[in-house]
Amino acid sequence: MGWSTEKTEADAPGDGPEPAAAAIPAQGAAPAAEPVRGGARPPEALSPSRAGDFMQCPLLYRFRVIDKLPEKPSPAATRGTVVHAVLERLFDAPAAERTASEARALVPVEWEKLLAKRPELAELFADDADGAQLGQWLTQAAELVDRWFTLEDPTRLEPADRELFVETVLDSGLKLRGFIDRVDVAPTGEVRLVDYKTGKAPRPQFAEGALFQMKFYALVVWRLRGVVPRRLQLVYLGSGEVLRYDPDERDLRGVERKLLALWEAIREATETGDWRPRPTKLCGWCDHQAHCPEFGGTPPVYPLPVRAAAADPGEGPGGAPGEMR
Repeated sequence: MGWSTEKTEADAPGDGPEPAAAAIPAQGAAPAAEPVRGGARPPEALSPSRAGDFMQCPLLYRFRVIDKLPEKPSPAATRGTVVHAVLERLFDAPAAERTASEARALVPVEWEKLLAKRPELAELFADDADGAQLGQWLTQAAELVDRWFTLEDPTRLEPADRELFVETVLDSGLKLRGFIDRVDVAPTGEVRLVDYKTGKAPRPQFAEGALFQMKFYALVVWRLRGVVPRRLQLVYLGSGEVLRYDPDERDLRGVERKLLALWEAIREATETGDWRPRPTKLCGWCDHQAHCPEFGGTPPVYPLPVRAAAADPGEGPGGAPGEMR
C-alpha cells in the first residue's frame, strides 16, 4: 500500500496545484475549514480513493488525509501514472496517428515529464547503475499500452473529456470530487465514463467493490448534468479485460446513501479522534506500520480538536450498566 501518484483531493482546485484538466465546479460549496495544528484541516470532501481508504481502514484514512504522512514511491503506482498519461496524450494526435507505435514512443516522454515534476521518483532506480531496471520498467509500461489497443480502438474514439476533474455538493452539504479518466458522449447524448486500471480485473464476486469508484463518478455526473451515464467501463490493462456496467437512478441513490453514512462516520471519527485500525492482509504493504498500534507503533499526536464522547444513555450512576435497555 505504497505511495501513489493518483490524482485525488490534493490536486483539486483550491486544495493544491491547479489541475490541467477541465473542471466542472461545485455549486454551493461551504467555505474551507481553518487549519488547526501544523496546517491540519478537518476533511472537507470525499473522493473515491479516500472513501476506499476509510472503508479499508479508518486509521489509514487519518494518516493520509489529516496527518498527511509521507509514503514511499511505488514502481507499480508510478508505472500506472505514466500509462494513464500516455493514454491521455495520445488523443492529442489526429485519429489516424493514434497507433500502438506512437503510443509506445510516448512512454519514455511521459516518464521524463513525471520525473521533472516529482524528482523524488528517481529513488525508484537509485541502485540501477546500468539502467537495466529502468529499461525493464519502461518496457512493462509499454506492454500495458500495447494491450490497450487489443481492447479499444482509439482511431474510432473522440473523447469529450480526458482527466476530467468533477466536483459537486449534495443537498446534505457533502462535497464529492474526483478525476475521471475519460468521458465519451455519443451523438445521441448518451454518456460513457471510462477508467483505466493497470492491474488485473477482480474476480466476479469482487466486481461490486471495483465498480464503487465508477458509481461514485456516475453520481457526481448525474448531480451535475442531470443525466445518468449510460455506461460505466473499467479497462483492465493487466489482464486485458473490460468490465462494463449500466447504472440507473436507483443504483445511484443507493450509492448516495452509502456515501452519506460513510461521511457521517468520518465526521464522528474526526470530532472524537477515534480512528481505529482495521487489520487485513493489505497491512503487509502499508507504509505506516511504524505508526500503527497493530504493529506496536504510536500514531502522531492528533492535530485537531477533540469532542468528548457522549455518555452512553444505558449507563447508570458511576458508569455501571443500567438496568433499562
